[in-house]
Amino acid sequence: MGRLVILTGHTSGLGAALLDVFVGEPENTVVALGRRRSLRADPNMRQLVVDLRSPADAAHAMSGALDVADWSRITQVLLVNNAGVLPPIGPVGSLDAIDLAEAVNLNLATPIVLTNELLRLTADLDIERRIAQVSSGAARTPYAGWSTYCATKAGLDHFTRSVALDAPLRCRVCSIAPGVVDTAMQAQIRASNVNDFPELERFVEMNRDGMLASPDRTARRLVEHLLSESFGDPSVVDLRDLAG
Repeated sequence: MGRLVILTGHTSGLGAALLDVFVGEPENTVVALGRRRSLRADPNMRQLVVDLRSPADAAHAMSGALDVADWSRITQVLLVNNAGVLPPIGPVGSLDAIDLAEAVNLNLATPIVLTNELLRLTADLDIERRIAQVSSGAARTPYAGWSTYCATKAGLDHFTRSVALDAPLRCRVCSIAPGVVDTAMQAQIRASNVNDFPELERFVEMNRDGMLASPDRTARRLVEHLLSESFGDPSVVDLRDLAG
């Protein structure tokens, strides 16, 4: 069995750890999409430079990603929509309009477009499609100062629920909150201003108390769920609630 893996946000944090897991499996052909290139080199990995803040560019990149595949051996395609941003941070009314629009595009519009394009372009192929949206606990818990991030992740969860209702045969989708992972995003949170993010101290304490999950272990658990028989049922999960 050959597998095509399409991954966004692959150059740091959880995305880089996911890239390591996927590239480590010889049956995988990995296509990584993002504005920056990973320094990692592997014969089974291709990198397509694309600004994922542009849903139109993302749609074009999906066509390029599928062109990489050797369809004589591919029986499964995995799409992992991992790319996302936390900013802008601060109360509504103080935020930059361009920053808002770019965050909505990257966190929500582009995953929607990539999901749609994958299913559209592979509709006539005899393959299984599995789509993982990397979500957040902020989809369910509102945070002052994170209105855009919370809204886009909640939208991603609900989009996935709806896709699960009308997905074609041999397609599974799931939106996965990975938990609090020790990434650059967490460092960005701790560097924010308490006036913009009132719950700052809570995240500082989690880091100080060693409560952040490692990207490597989180990536392995996410991929394990992605490949499991239970993937997609339910269509929205928190990785911390799963066995293991």
